[in-house]
Amino acid sequence: MAGKNIDKSDALNDPDNARAVTSYDVARVAGVSQSAVSRCFKPGASVSKKMRDKVMKAANSLGYEPNAIARSLLTRRSNLVAVIISNLTNLYYPEVLSQLSQQFSDRGIRVLLFALEGEGKTEAALQQIWQYQVDGVIAAVKLTDEQLAEFNRRNKPLVFYNRFYTSLAVNAVCCDQAEGARHLVNDLVAAGHKRFGIIGGPEDSVVAHERMAATMDRLKELGIADITSVSGDYSYECGGAGIEDIRLKRGEIPEAIICVNDLSAIGAIDALRYSHSKKVPEDVSVVGFDGVGPSNWSSYDLTTVRQPVGRMTDAAVTMLMERIENPSLPPEKRVFSGIMIEGTSAKISE
Repeated sequence: MAGKNIDKSDALNDPDNARAVTSYDVARVAGVSQSAVSRCFKPGASVSKKMRDKVMKAANSLGYEPNAIARSLLTRRSNLVAVIISNLTNLYYPEVLSQLSQQFSDRGIRVLLFALEGEGKTEAALQQIWQYQVDGVIAAVKLTDEQLAEFNRRNKPLVFYNRFYTSLAVNAVCCDQAEGARHLVNDLVAAGHKRFGIIGGPEDSVVAHERMAATMDRLKELGIADITSVSGDYSYECGGAGIEDIRLKRGEIPEAIICVNDLSAIGAIDALRYSHSKKVPEDVSVVGFDGVGPSNWSSYDLTTVRQPVGRMTDAAVTMLMERIENPSLPPEKRVFSGIMIEGTSAKISE
């Protein structure tokens, strides 16, 4: 209409105006460059408060929202990462997942979670991961040589969480399983225990095998021959079943039970108390591994090795992001010592 002044920002906000508001529009209204607008909406970018306030005021007035899909087309990055875990892993993984999600979110990255029935069932998950065009993967499961080769062919960054491949050049962040297991054995033997039972983990779990092997090796090194081992699956139920299997194998319950994870140790304690009328630790000492939340409950107060989850997740995220930004970086492995938690579930040396 003649004689009427039209505000450009009003025109952009007009519902009859079909054109979407862009960062260029925000830049024009705010009186800054388009790159400055992009920095204001990029997590972690260095932007002054004055600049951010000016840009956000303009963005709000225009009803502007960044378009993640459009941005990914420009940057050729999806800003998605995949995390692969097994459902038959450890109770502490919710803590791991929470910290991974928070750290990636702080960097403007979203996490796609793939939870498998077992560590060996990865192929279907990988096919979905390729379709989502993720920027990188954190895997808390084992992969075959062929699957690792596919990551290399696709130039897709991969970091293993709590998995250690001694024969392959891969990126990995893990707790020293053998060191933790040896520490537990040392303290139990030093306290005078001579008869041992061991409750293992899933057959396809690399971590369970590492803990079991280190436990057996250290007991034998210390001259302990009275050892009864049984299989398990990391569950609470397998703790009780493991106690019964050990009793049937040897005709009695030994004076020390080593479980390769905390949840089975908690199940073992309950079974000893309520199914076998044993006192813990007066009659039987029980230890676990991981340091999950329930292990601290006063009913259990488990002697265990806690994994430094915060430091491990921080290292995994940093390692993956560095390789997303620079795929030519060489493989790196970081190993963290576990933290010995001396609860009241076992008689150990001081």
